[in-house]
Amino acid sequence: MSALSTAALPVIVIGAGPAGLAAAAHLTARGVAPLVLEAGPAAGAAVRAWSHVRLFSTWGEIVDPAAEKLLAPTGWTAPDPAVCPTGGDWVERYLQPLADALGERVRYGARVTGVSRAGRDRIVDAEREAQPFVVHVEHADGREERLSARAVIDASGTWSAPSPAGGSGLPALGEKSAADRVAHRVPDLTDPAVRARYAGKRTAVIGSGASAFTALAALRDLAGAEDGGGTKAVWILRRGISGSTFGGGAADQLPARGALGLAAKAAVEEGHADAVTGFRTEAIERDGDRLVLVAEGGRRLDPVDEVIVLTGFRPDLSFLSEIRLGLDERLQAPVALAPLIDPNQHSCGTVYPHGHRELAHPEKDFYLVGMKSYGRAPTFLAMTGYEQVRSVAAALAGDLASAGRVELTLPETGVCGGSGLFDAPDPAAQEEGDGGCCGTPEPRPVPLVPAAAAPAASCGTTADGCGS
Repeated sequence: MSALSTAALPVIVIGAGPAGLAAAAHLTARGVAPLVLEAGPAAGAAVRAWSHVRLFSTWGEIVDPAAEKLLAPTGWTAPDPAVCPTGGDWVERYLQPLADALGERVRYGARVTGVSRAGRDRIVDAEREAQPFVVHVEHADGREERLSARAVIDASGTWSAPSPAGGSGLPALGEKSAADRVAHRVPDLTDPAVRARYAGKRTAVIGSGASAFTALAALRDLAGAEDGGGTKAVWILRRGISGSTFGGGAADQLPARGALGLAAKAAVEEGHADAVTGFRTEAIERDGDRLVLVAEGGRRLDPVDEVIVLTGFRPDLSFLSEIRLGLDERLQAPVALAPLIDPNQHSCGTVYPHGHRELAHPEKDFYLVGMKSYGRAPTFLAMTGYEQVRSVAAALAGDLASAGRVELTLPETGVCGGSGLFDAPDPAAQEEGDGGCCGTPEPRPVPLVPAAAAPAASCGTTADGCGS
C-alpha cells in the first residue's frame, strides 16, 4: 500500500472510555478520521461498572475541551463545573452523549484481539513503517474482521485486569477458590443484594489507595445504618501508617479527594475498621464458611466473612504481542514516561509535562494513552489522559509545535512520599524531605496527583480504581 493510501486510512482508537472518546474528538477537530472500537455495548463500559462511586474530580476537570466543542452543536448542556459526579452521571451526561455525537465513528461490540503491521510480524524490519496497521476484531455476534489503520491509539484502560491480593504480585494461594467471597471492586452498597452481603459482616479490605478509602468509608456508613449493626472492616496494609497514609486532607487541591482520605481515617479512629499493618498476603484459606488471611511468614488473622481486594490494576498487553512496545520493565509504562511516574522514586505531586514523545514506542504511530499508559503506576487523572490525547492527535496531524506544548496543570495532593517506600524503616523521615524525591526538586514540574477507580479508582479518576 502506498504512503498516500495509508494516510487516507483512519486512526483506530481502542476503547470508548474517557481517553478514547477524547482522542476521537481531538482527531476529528484536526480533520483526521478516527474509528473507535469498543468491546462493550455502549460507551464508558468500565465506568458503568462503578457507576455508584462518586468521583473526587469535578465536572470542570473531567470534560475534555475538544469534546465539549464537538458536543456544543448537539444542544448538550455542560453540567455544573463545581460538582463531583458519580460514575453513572459521567456516563449518562457526558461519555454517552459524546459517543453519540461521534456517530458512526464509534462501533460497539467490537473487541480488539490483535494488532500488527500488514504482512509484518514483530520480527520483520523491511519497509515496516510504510505498512498500515492491521487490527483484528471479534464482534459480539461472533464475526471476525480485520481493519486497516494509519495509526493506533490504545485507550482500553486497565479495568479488565485488577491486581491480585498476593503481596508478591501473584494471586494469593486460595484466592481463586475463594472467589465467591473475594471481590476486586468497590461494592455497590445501594444494591440490596450487595448490601446484604456485607451488612453485619466482618470484611477485609486489602489496599491503600483511594479505592480502599472508598470501600472503608462505605462500610463505615453501613455500620452506622439501621440494617448495618455489627458491620466491621479489617484494613490490610503492606506498610505502616504514617502522616501521608490518608492523603493530603485539607491540603489536597481536590477537596473531595482529601475528604475521602479523612473519611477512611474516621472509620479507623471510630473503631469501624481495624488497621493491620506490615501484612503481605500469602494465602486465603477457608475456615468453614469464613476466610482466613495468611501473611508471608505464617502470620494469621482472625476469620472474616468477605474480602475486598483493591490493590490496583495492570495493563492487558496480550493482544499487542506483534507490536514493538518499549515498556519499562517494572511499571509496564512507556520507557520515557516511567521515570516520571515511578512510585519507587516519588509521589510528591509533581511530574514532568509529557505528551506524544514520552508516549511513543519503537512501533511508529502506535500509542498507549489514558490509564493504560501508566502501566501499574497508581498516579492517573482523567485530565492527564485528555492532555495526552491532545498531544498525540496533534502529532498525528503533523502539528509538532502544538504536540510539543504542555497545556495542563494538575492539582497537588498535599502529600509527599513514594508509595513504593512501604519498607522504609522511618516513613516520617520521607515526609520531612530526608532523601527521596522531596529533597530533589525537578526542573519544570507540573503538579500531579496519585490516584485511585478507574473503580479505576476512587474515587476520582485514577488508576487504583475507579475515578479521576
